Amino acid sequence: MKPALFDYTAPETVAEAVATLAADESARPLAGGQSLIPIMNFRLAQPGTLVDLGRVAGLDGITVTESEVRIGAMTRQRTLESHAGANAAHPLIAEVLAHVAHIAIRNRGTVGGSIAHADASAELPCLLLATGGSVCATGPEGERTVAADDLFSFHMTTTLAQTEILTEVRIPRLPPATGWAFEEYARRRGDYALAGVCALVTRGAGGVCTGARLAGCGIADRPVRLTAAEDALRGSTVCEDALMAAGEAAKGHATLPDDLQASQAYRADLLAALVRRAAVRAAERAGG
Repeated sequence: MKPALFDYTAPETVAEAVATLAADESARPLAGGQSLIPIMNFRLAQPGTLVDLGRVAGLDGITVTESEVRIGAMTRQRTLESHAGANAAHPLIAEVLAHVAHIAIRNRGTVGGSIAHADASAELPCLLLATGGSVCATGPEGERTVAADDLFSFHMTTTLAQTEILTEVRIPRLPPATGWAFEEYARRRGDYALAGVCALVTRGAGGVCTGARLAGCGIADRPVRLTAAEDALRGSTVCEDALMAAGEAAKGHATLPDDLQASQAYRADLLAALVRRAAVRAAERAGG
């Protein structure tokens, strides 16, 4: 199929782009196009105007500070994946990006575009949630920061207004004594995951888990924090019993109903296995 007819504009500033969105409630921003264009071809999305952000100055680039990695929304996924400074600050970034589609897609797909698209099975929203990251958005009322916990409201739906443009993604540095891991399962390499897990595990004296952040994708109507699994790991030495308890606790977060790809029960069992794998690898990397 081909997309429905639409108007096209290519503003050169964020202010121009926001003004265009405000003037036409059917307008949608276009970043890398690797998510939006396919669903337009299926006519699942029919924007009246495409606002191409490709010419807007200052929306790409990566800055590593003492506390976080700041990623311009139009930064290509492959650029971030191969950025030495960003991946030294938080190695989970590259590990997650290596699972996003294929290199050809990552060469064009943007970091901000994937997060704003908010596919419940996508890896980058899961990364943002697990790391406690945030985004900056600009709209008619100015700029604001939205924490990952407050950003995703449903499949392909965020709390950003139609008139706002996501301009920057911020990921905190990896905390001390913290290990990381990402695990996912897809039917074919590059497909959306049937389930995926980002894990961060912090260990203290005696190898005791003093902190854990886990997030899942492909299991619910949005990326979700696996809080029950986190609780099962804290205070343990990430031993076999704790890992089994974390996996069982995670099953309750798998809420997608049966579909053509998998049953809810299958996804729950898969999620439990991925939680155990991710948690043990993260704990090993944390040391202690």
